[in-house]
Amino acid sequence: MVGQRPQHHPVSLLLLIRLCLLHPRASGQPHPTPEAPAEEVVSVQGVRGGSVELACGSGPAPLLVLWSFTPPGSLVPRPVAVTDGAMSKVEAFASALGVVSLRNSSLVLGELREGARGHFLCQVLHVAGGQLHTAYSHLRLAVLVPVSKPQVRLSNPSPVEGASVVATCAVREGTEPVTFAWQHRASRGLGEALVGVTEPLFQLDPVNRTHLGWYMCSASNSVNRLSSDGAFLDVIYGPDKPVITVEPLGLTEEGFWASEREEVTLSCLAASNPPSHYVWLRDHTQVHTGPTYVIARAGRVHTGLYTCLARNSYLDTRTQTTVQLTIYYPPEGQPSCAVHPSPGAVTLLCTWPGGLPPAQLLWEGPQGPGPTAPSNVTWSHAAAQLPSGSVFTCKGQHPALAPPALCTVMLWEPLGRPTCWSTATVGDQFIMLSCEWPGGEPPAMLSWLDEQQQPLGGSSSSMAVHLLQAQEDLAGREFTCRGTHLLRTPDLHCHLHLEAPQLDVAEPRVSVLEGEEAWLECCLRRGTPPAQLLWLGPQQQKVDPGTSGFMLHPEGAQLRLGIYDADPAHHRGTYQCVARNAVGNSSRSVLLEVLRYPAPPNVTISRLTYGRHRREVQLQWAISGPGNLTGFLVQRKASALGPGAGAWETAASDIEPESRGRRLGGLDPGVLYAFRILALNHHTAGHPSEVKIPADPPFSAYPAVLGAAGTGMVVAMVASLLVFQYAARHPQTFPRLGQLLVPMEQRHQQRGSREDAEAQAGLETPTTTPGLDPAQETTDAPVNVTITVTATP
Repeated sequence: MVGQRPQHHPVSLLLLIRLCLLHPRASGQPHPTPEAPAEEVVSVQGVRGGSVELACGSGPAPLLVLWSFTPPGSLVPRPVAVTDGAMSKVEAFASALGVVSLRNSSLVLGELREGARGHFLCQVLHVAGGQLHTAYSHLRLAVLVPVSKPQVRLSNPSPVEGASVVATCAVREGTEPVTFAWQHRASRGLGEALVGVTEPLFQLDPVNRTHLGWYMCSASNSVNRLSSDGAFLDVIYGPDKPVITVEPLGLTEEGFWASEREEVTLSCLAASNPPSHYVWLRDHTQVHTGPTYVIARAGRVHTGLYTCLARNSYLDTRTQTTVQLTIYYPPEGQPSCAVHPSPGAVTLLCTWPGGLPPAQLLWEGPQGPGPTAPSNVTWSHAAAQLPSGSVFTCKGQHPALAPPALCTVMLWEPLGRPTCWSTATVGDQFIMLSCEWPGGEPPAMLSWLDEQQQPLGGSSSSMAVHLLQAQEDLAGREFTCRGTHLLRTPDLHCHLHLEAPQLDVAEPRVSVLEGEEAWLECCLRRGTPPAQLLWLGPQQQKVDPGTSGFMLHPEGAQLRLGIYDADPAHHRGTYQCVARNAVGNSSRSVLLEVLRYPAPPNVTISRLTYGRHRREVQLQWAISGPGNLTGFLVQRKASALGPGAGAWETAASDIEPESRGRRLGGLDPGVLYAFRILALNHHTAGHPSEVKIPADPPFSAYPAVLGAAGTGMVVAMVASLLVFQYAARHPQTFPRLGQLLVPMEQRHQQRGSREDAEAQAGLETPTTTPGLDPAQETTDAPVNVTITVTATP
């Protein structure tokens, strides 16, 4: 059946007879039949491993189909398969042809093998017109073999440039004719076909570096086309002369340049296979190995000759290249602009020294650019053509600077007019005449002139100073300072008049009360150069800022002298205010009167008595007579009658004027004191009172009686308790009281224990005197009790 392997069943006798009729003769030719026309051979192609179907012609349904196979070089056909429509049989040897099966009358060969190449004969037996007929079909089967995957073989995979290399494309099998094609792909790039090379081998002679890369070949026949894997041709060459590049790129006539403090990268490339090994030299000293040398922060020391050595380790060949690298650095800071006045013109100077190469300087003004020069450029310009506010710019350019450096000068006249003043040196030896006219560009020129308008010394810019020997004949003389500026006409002047100082005092006579403060004021009216103010005391001594009791308070041209806690004995008198400068001096006097306060009224002590334990006294007093007072002063001293007699000392001083009594403590009971009191009117003390010694206070019996009574009750109670205790211990002395206090048995026990104790202590028992009552016997010494009562008021 179609699509199934034939079933192997027993063949009937009729089938065997038919096979015998169809089997070829001994000569190998089939039995001829009259009805069999001559058949031509049909060529069929099949691919190894594929499937092919051999058709057995067309006609009525066959009764029997027999397929036979004759391999090339053989004349004897061999049966392959037979079928009668119901049953079929495939010979065992047919497996050499492939997987054989029958599909109706067609022979199907699957998994075709090369052994199936040869002649196939199909014999068909069918009935036509009631008669048996035989038909023959001759087929010649050609089995095509696909080409195998080709392989590329190189005669020398790593040739040296200039040698000869043969490339071969080998195919293991494939039905001829086989066509070849070659392709070359560089190690970095796209592949390209080698035009005109169709043979399985080709020769590279001589080989060069352009031949380096992958080589692939493809083989094709009528069945298929396959390509090989790549074979790498590694051409050995180099190194070529190195090429050095510098980043960032800066070219000079000698080589390359780079800016100071920037990163500089030197790269070296020398074509070589295998890649070159690089060594960097600076001034013949090795500094780096590798193709790239990076200077992280270029400095001036990095200027020099840089040599790149390239070496091919395989061929042991070397090449080198040397370049000059110069490190550029700009001048330090910024360009400096200056203006120098000259008669009728102004000279502009721009300098910026240093740097490699020197900076190029260019002046630009209101009318356009000016001269240019390296490091230093000067430009002279007529002053008459320049208005105030004209701006000139000096532009400094250097390869190591991206933006140019600038300095600007604006010409302008100074404001106002010259200012004059004078000062004296230490010790008033010289007078310094000073004149200033600040501002302006260029600065104004200043010079000093005498009374005849003759110059004193030379001129200077912005400020002029002239020294004069100090002497009195300079008083009244006038000096002039002349200021000149090229943008200002006419010249300006200031005048300085030298004169001795003149003084004024606020009050020539000042009166204050004792203890108050006084202020003496002195004012300097005029004086050139400025005068020095000072105060002299009543004894002509100089009053310094640190003098005790005085304070100096300068205020501009005034000097105030303050006197604290005025005392007639020390501060009363004439003070002088003195002013001195280098051309003279002057003084004014001020009389200070220190007045005392009126005497206060007299004071008398009305009572002075001791307190408890003589550690304090109670003082009372009274005043008599007119007068103001502000307080009292109590003094004490040890009395001359007692020990420790001495000087008066203050016992109390902060007593209000309204008080008339005071309790004073802190006394020593063993010292006899004397007291007196004085009235005070501010700093004026009145006459002291009479001296008194404290008296003892008057005696009071009532508190003493009460104290004695209380003490007596306490003593009586204590005595009663002692008597009862004694009676309890000695019942024989008070028998009746003992019987009440102690039972009989307890008394016997106490007596026995007492006798035992006395015997152990070595005491003798007192004997009883005959004729005495036991009750009157004395067994213990009488008890004496003393009571002392002290009454304190």
